[in-house]
Amino acid sequence: MSQSSRKQAIPTATVPRLSQYLRKLQEVQSRGTTTISSRLMADEVGTNPAQIRKDLSYFGEFGIRGVGYDVDRLITELKKCLGLNRSWNVIIIGSGKLGTALALYRGFQKQGFNLIGMFDADAKVIGKDRGAGPVLPITGLEKFLSENKVHIAVVTTPSAAAQEVIDRVVAAGVPSVLNFAPIRAASDQPVILRQVDLSTELMTLSFYLDK
Repeated sequence: MSQSSRKQAIPTATVPRLSQYLRKLQEVQSRGTTTISSRLMADEVGTNPAQIRKDLSYFGEFGIRGVGYDVDRLITELKKCLGLNRSWNVIIIGSGKLGTALALYRGFQKQGFNLIGMFDADAKVIGKDRGAGPVLPITGLEKFLSENKVHIAVVTTPSAAAQEVIDRVVAAGVPSVLNFAPIRAASDQPVILRQVDLSTELMTLSFYLDK
C-alpha cells in the first residue's frame, strides 16, 4: 500500500489529535520526563488511553507494555507522521490584521513552516513589512510561485477575493491551501483545501453560552 493510500485509510479525526499529542509530549519533555504511559498522556490531553493507543497504532508500535512510551522517540515518530521532519514553504495572501497576526507568530517556524512571502492588492501596504518581509503585490503572485517552491498558501483576504486567489494559487501548482476567508471555497483541481471559519466557531461558542 502506498503512503498516500495509508493516509487515506486513517480517520480524519486522528490527525488533529496527533498534533495535540505532539504538543503535550514536547511540554513534558521540557519538564525532563523521559517516559510516559498512555494513561498519563490521556490525562495530559483530556482523552482516554485506548484512544491514544488506537491513534498511534495506525503508524506502528511505539510503546513497551508495562513501561510506556519513550518521550524522545515518540516525539520523533509523531513529527514523521505529521510531516514535520522536513520544512514547508508558506505564503500568506492578505496582509490585514489576521494575515499580519499569523505572519508575526514565530511558533510556525519552530515546527518547520517557513513563511517566505506575503501578498496584498492594496497599494498602500505593498512594500511594508508585516512580519514576512516587504508585502508583495498580488499581481506578481504567479511569477513568485514559478520561482519559488511553495507548499502551502494561507488565504486571509476578504470573502469577495478569496475564491479567485485560491484558483490562482492552485493553477500555479500550490498543493495545499488554508482558507480563513468566511466562504466555502472549492476547487476542481487536485489540491488539499482546508477551511478555517472563525465566525462559525464563535457562533458555536455563542450557542453553548446562551443558556
